Amino acid sequence: MGLDQYANLYRAEDAAGVSVDIDEAKSVGSLFYWRKHPNLQGWMKQLYHAKGGQDEGFNTNTVRLDSEDLDALEEAVNGGKLPHTEGFFFGESQPEHADEDRQFLKLARAAIAEGYVVFYDSWW
Repeated sequence: MGLDQYANLYRAEDAAGVSVDIDEAKSVGSLFYWRKHPNLQGWMKQLYHAKGGQDEGFNTNTVRLDSEDLDALEEAVNGGKLPHTEGFFFGESQPEHADEDRQFLKLARAAIAEGYVVFYDSWW
């Protein structure tokens, strides 16, 4: 067990008007995977609630990542400002996670440029 984190792709028409908790069956593919990166989980949980998400646990919930969100995430990653986050199954964020995050940002921006919508999802 542990914290598994995903970025998944959706067609724009399937995600129209959806900011949180999209039907995951509509996903057209996986974009990225992280394992036990709790500080990213904390950042995404804050975004989820800012976009109207109601589940306090933020487990198996999704949050949409638009270009502005990716810019904010990049600033947090580069500035070392992802919030310290702990959880029983979460493990600890490692310095190499920043490189993974930057790789994800590049892929996510390319996917959005191609017309896809990116949602973050996690399970713990």
